[in-house]
Amino acid sequence: MSNTTLKEIATQLGISITTASKALKGYSDVSEKTKKAVIELAQKLHYTPNSFAVNLRTKESKTIGLIIPTLVHDFFSYVIKGILEEAEKRDYLVIILQSNEKLDFEKKQIDLLLNKRVDGILMSLSNETGDFDHIQSIISHNTPLVLFDKIAKLVNCSKVTINDKKAAYDAVCYLINKGYKKIAHFRGSYMPQNSIDRFLGYKKALEDNNLIYDSSLVFVCENNADFQDGYENAKKVIEEHPEIDAIFAVTDLVAIGIIKYFNENGISIPERIAVLGFSNWFMSSVISPKLSTIDQPGFEIGKRSASILFDEINLKKNNLPVVFQSIELETSIIKREST
Repeated sequence: MSNTTLKEIATQLGISITTASKALKGYSDVSEKTKKAVIELAQKLHYTPNSFAVNLRTKESKTIGLIIPTLVHDFFSYVIKGILEEAEKRDYLVIILQSNEKLDFEKKQIDLLLNKRVDGILMSLSNETGDFDHIQSIISHNTPLVLFDKIAKLVNCSKVTINDKKAAYDAVCYLINKGYKKIAHFRGSYMPQNSIDRFLGYKKALEDNNLIYDSSLVFVCENNADFQDGYENAKKVIEEHPEIDAIFAVTDLVAIGIIKYFNENGISIPERIAVLGFSNWFMSSVISPKLSTIDQPGFEIGKRSASILFDEINLKKNNLPVVFQSIELETSIIKREST
């Protein structure tokens, strides 16, 4: 790959970098002689333009940024597919960054994308994100922003989510209707909005069905709601509350950790304890027993988020007003062997 820069081409020809750039883009205010000289030297030196450079005339980079908490989660892989499909249609590149559920990383990545002068940003917040000054900085830069999945309700921008509270409510009501009465909840950390809403849905379902809410049956997942959280909390709940008959887990990864512990310790699922997850991760249909879960439409979330962002970028480009949208996509219960 050539390391030749536009500055080197401009220096060799005794012209400005701006003129060299305009010549390569075919601007009419650059003479044909200069255009020819720049193009010939660029070819000779195997010059490759910076794909992320901002077009001087349109003020566009044709690039957006995407910040997600983790790349390995099956849900986010579908979100990325949806975003990339929409970006390809619109002839955009996507810079994909992972915050690793860390607030400091998230802040640095926003700074990076703003410095790259991307045309817009798509973002799902980290579990550590409790203040939103760095998110507001995107808006202060007049850069279009769409939040999805883990959002900040206080930030004034478009958002694409599911109704986490309703989805959790429906999940717990489903368990209750199947006859389960002593239902534990392995919740996410206290910060993310979706974790809060899933907990609230769980609690309301109990109350609406005349079951007593017991805070000792709620176990917090300290490791970003992963497999280990499920495994360790399954051990804890059996030691502290052997009488439970079902667990509603904040994610499928947590649920799979629960199933592993139960399988290793001879606790039959669902005969003794039912397990219900959230997100419909691909592993949920291949483990034993197969996991009942909430189907979260990751691909559609990604596609809709990207579509809204590109529309807002276009409105901004044409100096037209932007009306922020809050889109809620439908979920459904996938009934399998674990319940």
